[in-house]
Amino acid sequence: MRYRTLGGTGIKVSAHCLGTMMFGSVGNPDHEESVRVIHAALDAGINFVDTADMYSAGESEVIVGKALKGRRDDVVLATKVHFPMGDGPNRGGNSRRWIVREVEESLRRLGTEWIDLYQVHRPDHTTDIEETLSALSDLVRQGKIRAFGCSTFPAEEIVESHVVAERRGLDRFRTEQPPYSILARGIEKSVLPVCRRYGMGVLTWSPLASGFLTGKYRKGGAIDLSYGRAALTPHRFDPEAPLTAAKLEVVERLVAVADSIGTTLPELAVAFPIAHPAVTSVIIGPRTMGQLEGLLKGASLTLDDETLDRIDAIVPPGTDVYPPDGVWTPPSLTEVPLRRRPVGERAGA
Repeated sequence: MRYRTLGGTGIKVSAHCLGTMMFGSVGNPDHEESVRVIHAALDAGINFVDTADMYSAGESEVIVGKALKGRRDDVVLATKVHFPMGDGPNRGGNSRRWIVREVEESLRRLGTEWIDLYQVHRPDHTTDIEETLSALSDLVRQGKIRAFGCSTFPAEEIVESHVVAERRGLDRFRTEQPPYSILARGIEKSVLPVCRRYGMGVLTWSPLASGFLTGKYRKGGAIDLSYGRAALTPHRFDPEAPLTAAKLEVVERLVAVADSIGTTLPELAVAFPIAHPAVTSVIIGPRTMGQLEGLLKGASLTLDDETLDRIDAIVPPGTDVYPPDGVWTPPSLTEVPLRRRPVGERAGA
């Protein structure tokens, strides 16, 4: 396993990061099996583990904490905060009030005294970015976290965060965690260049494009909409939907590329983001030991220029075959008053 420096922090992390979203009630509810999967990943050379408070309502953090007993010093541990953790208007978001409270809960669930990388899971337009950065900077000084980052932030908000940090003398986001796959290359246009400009580490998620690059879903094949991810978001997997049909067309062309170089589609998919110079680590999120073993087979796969050129011809750089799942949408698009003047003010004269 190769190791890279995480966003100028001096911390060395493996080129693959173990994502733990699928451990717990949402994925694999067997704690002992999940711990074995985590141990197998560590034994394979992965030293970077990513979780979040909201994964299975905190259960994922509990499982990770069990797995890291006796091995904590050898692991770079990352978790996230933002999404609601229960009822009530102040049990989520990016406010100082919530961050300061929830970091204590994550430390308790993880069974550790510090978090190496604490990430803001999504933007929060109701909280001033200075408020968020100030709270996180204080946590660094208190020794509860070593560094902090953001996840799925648009390029303009990443830039704003750095400007505010510099002006106010605050610590800055050291990393960004965006979705990135062969089917979703939109971040190549601005997010990745901005991260390189500011020396940020990048840990990407969803290299298998929500399962479409596993080879499980093929053109002309049946898709079970009652199970797994397809059951959660059936509109994204409906074979009759034009967007799904477009994804399946691309998958067939990518399968041909994988076959021609003697590899599998998922191995090709996981190797692709690692080839980008702005990417530090690629998050893989297995649910079972078999899935982990399959993903690790592509760890040593090197995609040459000819193969990357063929992928570029199928999905041009900077383009998305589909909007990545879970991407934050700014209020300027979702809130009607922010994009429509009152009726009486819409005329030009």
